[in-house]
Amino acid sequence: MGTSNEKQTSRANLIKGGFGIRLRKQRLASGYSLALLASRVKTTKGYLSRLESGKAKPSRDMIGRIARVLNVDATPLCVLAGYLPTDVRRILHRYPMEAPLLLRAAFAEYATVAPVEDGVQKPKSVALLSTVPPKPKILEGLYELVCGDCFDWMEQRAPDSIHAIVTDPPYGLREYTDKEKEKLRRGRGGVWRIPPSFDGCTRNPLPRFTVLTEEDKASLRDFIARWALKAFRVLVPGGHVFIASNPLVSHLVYLALIEAGFEKRGEIIRLVQTLRGGDRPKNAHREFGGVTVMPRSGWEPWGLFRKPCEGRVQDNLRKWKTGGLRRVSDDQPFCDVIKSAPTRTTEREIASHPSLKPQAFMRQIVRAALPLGQGIILDPFMGGGSTIAAACSVGYQSIGIESDRVFYETAVQAIPRLAALVPNGDSNSIFSQPDRAMADTDLGLFQ
Repeated sequence: MGTSNEKQTSRANLIKGGFGIRLRKQRLASGYSLALLASRVKTTKGYLSRLESGKAKPSRDMIGRIARVLNVDATPLCVLAGYLPTDVRRILHRYPMEAPLLLRAAFAEYATVAPVEDGVQKPKSVALLSTVPPKPKILEGLYELVCGDCFDWMEQRAPDSIHAIVTDPPYGLREYTDKEKEKLRRGRGGVWRIPPSFDGCTRNPLPRFTVLTEEDKASLRDFIARWALKAFRVLVPGGHVFIASNPLVSHLVYLALIEAGFEKRGEIIRLVQTLRGGDRPKNAHREFGGVTVMPRSGWEPWGLFRKPCEGRVQDNLRKWKTGGLRRVSDDQPFCDVIKSAPTRTTEREIASHPSLKPQAFMRQIVRAALPLGQGIILDPFMGGGSTIAAACSVGYQSIGIESDRVFYETAVQAIPRLAALVPNGDSNSIFSQPDRAMADTDLGLFQ
């Protein structure tokens, strides 16, 4: 047993190596001096200095106050300070066998058995997983990933074999050509707008849809029209399509789906504040300082379409398990306006994709897509794997298709880790299986 001093030193070193460094980084990124942050969280500058240097351990209350002032997620700070979040403790306690398997797969490493030579056990070595890690046992059979062209795949797929499609297609088209993706990965030039860094924080790149020509728009509509026909073929009657779009081009996307035979059932409005729009005239921002070329975007439209049912909705539900949307609870229907924060840094570090959607939002629409909780979700433009991870988290079967090899490899590694995350927000952003109470916020993945 170590002495009290040794334990204190060990604890301080842990904090110094994680919490203190993270706190200082977040403080500087938010533009706070020690004195200013101390005044905002109602403590002393010296105490904050001791936290950053690892000489003191913060209380949970102090971490919460710091996180609110810096406008950051308190969970990583709590973990680095040695506090396990309540929901994580509950999951580990309730699922002691499954949780370690998922965590090992999520962080892509396994400890090998330490060899014994001359009666002495050597230190353990850690072996990283290969490029395509095996699925955790609790995920086996839940999802299938395909690196290829979704048009070819859907052409070969049996008709009436997919129950819902949830996807974010390359609706600008140009930004996902090989040439433009190369510019994106270099961080310079092309259709992608690479925002500058502010306050030490790097903003995410955005495609410039305002540069699309009439020819580009015609190509987009033709692309969606050809895709919609194949999607109509593979969907069962009553199957829904949730398709992400943009206010500038959504009309082109929606018309193509309607012409393919889909019924427009409305739109899901994702309320999210981004950096899109709100700029002054380019190269004349001083001359026209009071002018905004386009409104700052505060929402993202997701088109909602349905393949016509066979007869009444109740008949279709009995035969195909589709035709409606799954309710949030007995008392609350699924609604078409969802408040959503931008994708967390934690998720972007797991899956580096410019269009990655947050799990807190994706799990809500994915869950709603299968009214009886039965069937297969398809994402033909998988990207970083957010749709498939969301399907795993609520216990749905899913198939993801991605044509870009780099994005595909990203999704392979990211899906188990994204599925394991507990999103920010209230309990309604995390959904359980049909036989579990809504108030129980454990991840559906463990059920």
